[in-house]
Amino acid sequence: MATDGMVWVPGGRFTMGSDAHYPEEGPAHPMAVDGFHIDRHPVTNDQFAAFVADTGHTTLAERAPDAADYPDADPALLVPSSAVFTPPAYPVDLRDAYLWWSAVAGADWRHPQGPGSGIDGLGHHPVVHVGHADAEAYAAWAGRTLPTEAEWEYAARAGGSGEYAWGTELTPDGRHMANVWQGDFPYANEQADGWYWTSPVGSFPVNGFGLHDMIGNVWEWTADWWSAHRAEPAPACCGGARASSVDPALPPPARIPRKVIKGGSYLCAPNYCRRYRPAARLPQPIDTTTGHVGFRCVARPSTRP
Repeated sequence: MATDGMVWVPGGRFTMGSDAHYPEEGPAHPMAVDGFHIDRHPVTNDQFAAFVADTGHTTLAERAPDAADYPDADPALLVPSSAVFTPPAYPVDLRDAYLWWSAVAGADWRHPQGPGSGIDGLGHHPVVHVGHADAEAYAAWAGRTLPTEAEWEYAARAGGSGEYAWGTELTPDGRHMANVWQGDFPYANEQADGWYWTSPVGSFPVNGFGLHDMIGNVWEWTADWWSAHRAEPAPACCGGARASSVDPALPPPARIPRKVIKGGSYLCAPNYCRRYRPAARLPQPIDTTTGHVGFRCVARPSTRP
């Protein structure tokens, strides 16, 4: 298997998770991983375009949802679409994400802001509006796979034990280390780091393993089903998903299995989402695509021909 554009990460032990921040990050616990190769940066629009050109792959956002999966939905809403960040002009209730996320018909990886937008000049930006199955399809085409949550976090930490991937300060000596939000989210981004939306991969310093954008820019899919941190696996359900991978607060038709995403994005802000840290994690429904989630791949020696 070719490992061009990848970095070798030697195996080792580390403390995974955190007891100092959001509850879903705890408990911090010892973890070990074997060595693996990982993409130096998130998969870009140019890389994803090569995959689509070679395979004819149609992404989740480019397909109309199956009405059978959403029996209570308005048929008029079951059209190809994706979630686009639509900033309000004033402060809003931060408990309601629908105040800044909109389902936009025609938004997809080629049209990140919806119809009329495009990716000309964005070839080196991370691909977005890709679902988990799209990321898996790309990885299989490339002869790779998606990282486990443990592999991803180990790679992001790069042997460090600080709060951030680079140490203990968000902006050491005033230097911006990742593409995140500066200002009051979701209406005022000061763009002190130079970017409002995604940034070209490699715009910020590498971590200790030589990896770009492990923090900020885009959240990244992992291979793991969502569950609480614990020593023993949860019971299987949902076509292999763990029992807790679905949101029990939702009615059964809406209980879509969720995968772990890591790393935070350009929308993470001190006043709202302090998830620009290796320990941070969120559950992302596998049927959902957005303008701030992408992915990168790994290759393990045991799986290489």
